[in-house]
Amino acid sequence: MKPTTIGVDLAASVFEVAVSDSPGRVGIRRRLPRARFLRYFAQTPAAIVVLEACGSAHYWARQLQTLGHQVVLLPPHAVRPYVTRNKTDRTDAKGLLEAYRNEDLRPVPVKSVAQQTLTALHRLRSGWLARRTAALNTVRGLLREFGFLLPAGAGRVVPGARALLEDADSALPDTLRPALAAMLTEIQGLENRITTAEVDLRQLARQTPGVERLLTIPGIGVLTATALVASVGDIQRFPSGRRFASYLGLTPRLRSSALTRRLGAISKRGNPYLRMLLTHGARAVLWAAKSRRRTDRLRLWALEVERLRGHNKATIALANKLARIAWAVWKHGVDYRQEVPAA
Repeated sequence: MKPTTIGVDLAASVFEVAVSDSPGRVGIRRRLPRARFLRYFAQTPAAIVVLEACGSAHYWARQLQTLGHQVVLLPPHAVRPYVTRNKTDRTDAKGLLEAYRNEDLRPVPVKSVAQQTLTALHRLRSGWLARRTAALNTVRGLLREFGFLLPAGAGRVVPGARALLEDADSALPDTLRPALAAMLTEIQGLENRITTAEVDLRQLARQTPGVERLLTIPGIGVLTATALVASVGDIQRFPSGRRFASYLGLTPRLRSSALTRRLGAISKRGNPYLRMLLTHGARAVLWAAKSRRRTDRLRLWALEVERLRGHNKATIALANKLARIAWAVWKHGVDYRQEVPAA
């Protein structure tokens, strides 16, 4: 006997529940407030619960798993085509049941508390970095209006602006000085928060399985390793390194018809933050290779690709290669070994 399938449209306060005993048919519908949601599923026999991987979905998935239910998280963009006519809570719950019947849709793994902690630290750090960059650009732009040109760079703007504030003979208006001082204090506070978040990530990296092996790969540091572990979770679900690189959006977009096969630019699907970290890591490896600081087979290959195809394409190709290496190291539980070519 097949288990019952239940589609749940999550919300902040009211949840729409659609119970299906046979494919394509909704037998029971419930509209549950937040306080009664878990109580209802505690009284329901074990079933397959289909949720959309949206805000708070991983929390509710963990709670439902403790009650004995099998939880399936589906990507929101994949569920949307199955929502017919007007978008309502009822049609969203029915669309989840229809999307679950499509075997080609890959479910999203349920994140643990440790994974979500790492993800939260990365998001906070990214937000603080964006705010700091905006504040630095604001300070440089305002001072340029009064004839003061500060060099770009987070380590140059604040000292230069403080020097102007401390100089009583500078042409900076007195009315503007307190506001600029407050802005510089805000920038310093953001930098302190960023530093604290990075220290916390390093501490969590020592306690997280898999991170230590990923750190042996060139171009992958604490930020990239912890972000990979937090977002990917179980690496065993990827049968090959190419599938993993495709999940990160680092493989070419394919357009084929009949006997014609066209490979375009990278698809840019998946997590843009992970792709950005791997691309920056590949750029650092390529730069070190050009400065002759390291010479192994990986770096020599990257230099050859750069010679043939240019710097940008070589960077993306190396990021793809790093993703595949990360898959192999992570899946097989071995450290990365640098292969030095024979003289």
